Amino acid sequence: MADWNRGVGTLNETELNRLAVLLDNAKCGWKQLAKAATDQPRFRCSESELTNCSLQVLNCTGSSGRFLLGMLKDRGCTLGFLLQCLRKMEHHEAVEYLTAAVEQIQIHITVQPQTQQAQEGSSVVLSCKASGPPSLGYQWFRGKEEIPGGCDPDLVVPFLTVAQQGHYICRVNHGEKFIFSNWAHVRVVRSGNSSSETSSTMFPSTSGLRITCQPRQQTLSEGDGLLLQCLAEGNPPPQFQWYRNRTALENAMKPNLKIPCVTTADRGRYYCRVFNFYHEIKSEEVNINIGPSDTHWKSDDEDISIGPTRQSSCFYATDKVALLMGNMNYLHHRQLRAPMADVHELTNLLRQLDFKVVSLLDLDWQEMHSAVTEFLLLLGHGVYGLLYFAGHGYENYGNSFMVPIDAPASYTSKHCLWVQEVLQRMQARDTGLNVFLLDMCRKRNLNDETIPQPDPRKVTANIVFGYATCVDAEAYEVNKDDLSNGIFISYLKKRLMEDEKVTVMLDRVAEDMGQCRITRGRQALELRSNLSERRALTDKIQSTDCPVTSARNLQWAIAHVLPESRTLEFKCGVKVQLGFAAEFSNIMIIYTRILDKPKDIEHCSAQLSDFSEDLEIDLKHTNQETLQEAGSLLFTIDCLPQPEVPKLYTRLKALQRLKKELTFTVCLHYQYLNLEEEEVQEIQTVSIGKPLVSKLNLHEPRLANCSSSSSFDFQSTSLLESATFLQGLCDPSETSSQSASTSWSYYSNVGEPSEGSSSTKVNLPEENLDTDDCPPYTATKSLPYARVEDVTYSFSNMQNFHSL
Repeated sequence: MADWNRGVGTLNETELNRLAVLLDNAKCGWKQLAKAATDQPRFRCSESELTNCSLQVLNCTGSSGRFLLGMLKDRGCTLGFLLQCLRKMEHHEAVEYLTAAVEQIQIHITVQPQTQQAQEGSSVVLSCKASGPPSLGYQWFRGKEEIPGGCDPDLVVPFLTVAQQGHYICRVNHGEKFIFSNWAHVRVVRSGNSSSETSSTMFPSTSGLRITCQPRQQTLSEGDGLLLQCLAEGNPPPQFQWYRNRTALENAMKPNLKIPCVTTADRGRYYCRVFNFYHEIKSEEVNINIGPSDTHWKSDDEDISIGPTRQSSCFYATDKVALLMGNMNYLHHRQLRAPMADVHELTNLLRQLDFKVVSLLDLDWQEMHSAVTEFLLLLGHGVYGLLYFAGHGYENYGNSFMVPIDAPASYTSKHCLWVQEVLQRMQARDTGLNVFLLDMCRKRNLNDETIPQPDPRKVTANIVFGYATCVDAEAYEVNKDDLSNGIFISYLKKRLMEDEKVTVMLDRVAEDMGQCRITRGRQALELRSNLSERRALTDKIQSTDCPVTSARNLQWAIAHVLPESRTLEFKCGVKVQLGFAAEFSNIMIIYTRILDKPKDIEHCSAQLSDFSEDLEIDLKHTNQETLQEAGSLLFTIDCLPQPEVPKLYTRLKALQRLKKELTFTVCLHYQYLNLEEEEVQEIQTVSIGKPLVSKLNLHEPRLANCSSSSSFDFQSTSLLESATFLQGLCDPSETSSQSASTSWSYYSNVGEPSEGSSSTKVNLPEENLDTDDCPPYTATKSLPYARVEDVTYSFSNMQNFHSL
């Protein structure tokens, strides 16, 4: 008789570890067990205890489920109460395992023999397979008669006769303990029988295995039920295993795959593997597309069951802005390779989520400070702000620092950017969500003994930190061909688009990273958060056409305007076209092509040279026939208009250091037909202004408090002032007369007190904006150069901007 009053501690380590494995999952795992255990106050877990459970995944052999079982054991939890909680969770596999462990029934039949119908003289195979202790014994019976020699999991009847038809059963035993399989009826169909043709079709011989019903492609909404069916026939009877994205699904070994309430995490490509003792075939692979639903799904606190992993969000962003910085080419430290690919991939994903993305590579100290200041200007009431940094970094006494490329060999905090200070400045903008993704090392810097003291922070329950590695550990990158990826982004990009709370999404990334053999025990994602609402990166933007929103759209667009394509006509009659494309916010590609040439010119080519002196140019990356030769490993010609037309490519980096308008020379080389003269040359000088982020003058210092007092503050400036500001900004005649270069900091002077004024402008959010009266957020695709109109912009379909 089983004793369910025994404590959880009476289970051995093998049994506890197996239960922990069953509980280490998101849908029906240790979190649901902790909630079910609150029925008895002494088993209730505090927030800090639940946090400790979550942090167990940071250890290479850690288990949140095992940690929770240990806490229940220490508090005197009985096996009976644990079984009650597992049943309340409807964790059937854990209930079955615990029952078997307590009642010592450790034999479980996994494959039951199937009823069959076969022709007389053919062979029949009956299969019975079981799990349990080693050296299980099998014995087959026909009726009550023991079959001599039937001591294997598979019973083979080579030549079936009428005398051998009947009911078969198998007994599986280990010592004195045993269990019987289900009965299987074997029926003989004699040749010549009227039903023999039908029987032959329905029950093929041993050599046959055929799928009779294929799964179908489906498009569902979140909360719908998914049913996939794969029917097959064969002898021996077939077995089934379902796969999603080529990964076997646990406990999906039946002809029908059922998921009662699907989420976006269930989307993917599904197929079923059908097999028996002799053969194996695969069903058709079908795509299951799952989109968001308008239905709000709520979990019942009294009845914990497997269901949707996330309620449909009722939250929205007034806007979404992201600053991505990747430092690779350090002057005094080890060069990195992954930040370029990581920033590029993250940029494209965030744009699909309608983020306004500023992507910058290789910034020095001043440029990083200025970039953060300009980023803060894009934030405001209800805006989602995301900052990502990939490069060298360190952490001392809980303070994280991002290292710029010009940091000296023995750098300290004064040479770096202090992450906690950036957070404090973001909080002052009254944002709806602040997300920091730091893909850097967190080793201690022994050269820096300074302990910075931040000012008092505003209490806002909207902060999420995702560290690529834990404290006092390094972050790694994987080199592959000419490109590299960081471990963090390699896993983050697979989860970023999931419609889940930010912390839930990052928690899944942490679990995925824990399975990486390369970095197991070396790198583990650490998540810190005080986010009290179910906000997700996929939340929709509920914006307005009010001047505040228009100003922010325009402010972002200023730093992402490309020069207009232009055609140059040379005296010889050749026409050359210049086109421009943005690989990053501070990296531009210029491509040239010959539009037209007179018939008497044999061949010609146009090359660029003599670029502005303040721009560092790598001659190896100019006038190349392919983008790869020009140094662009990520940008493809498919992103350009008319990619099949022959072009020459020039890649310009570090545009943030451009102090004057960008000028260069277009040198045309050509030769006439049937003339032995040397090649002729013509040149034209071209000026294209300050493209992309160069307009922001990031090389110039900002005032220490420019994010709050000297910046153009959308919240504190009246709507009338904002409208006037926009009208003046869109007039080229007015802007050109005041400044040769346009930067956000220049615009910040509008509507603010003078330097000598004693009044201080308080950065208060505008709470009374009536967003319901404004039409939905819409977008256009092109950004003109000469004149930036007061319109809204779309970023979801702009993987790379270009102009031609």
